[in-house]
Amino acid sequence: MDIEDHRMGSAEPSLVRPYSLTAGRTRPAVELALEALVASHPVALERQFELTNIETSIVELCRESPSVAEVAARLGIPIGVARVLVADLIEAGHVRVSATLKDDSSDDERRELIERVLSGLRRI
Repeated sequence: MDIEDHRMGSAEPSLVRPYSLTAGRTRPAVELALEALVASHPVALERQFELTNIETSIVELCRESPSVAEVAARLGIPIGVARVLVADLIEAGHVRVSATLKDDSSDDERRELIERVLSGLRRI
């Protein structure tokens, strides 16, 4: 069984160790907020041969522009692992991160972000 089986709703725990998915790395190359929205680049689908199974799953999920936290939850992987893998995919040009809130963001922008996060959590 691999992480894919776990994602598909298998009741059994995954035998894949999180550190093996990241080659032991615990820090992402790109700092990512939990609420950061991630989207697939259209060209990423043409370059899927470069990806591992878990990376392919992330790229496919990113067609829906989920948050980093939602990627972790939907794939059943720890958030730290999701951050490292998503950061790797950003650096490789497979996915892109949408801007999150800034210090000068308005209350409406903050409220919209909270609503998107809650909506994503409800879908999980």
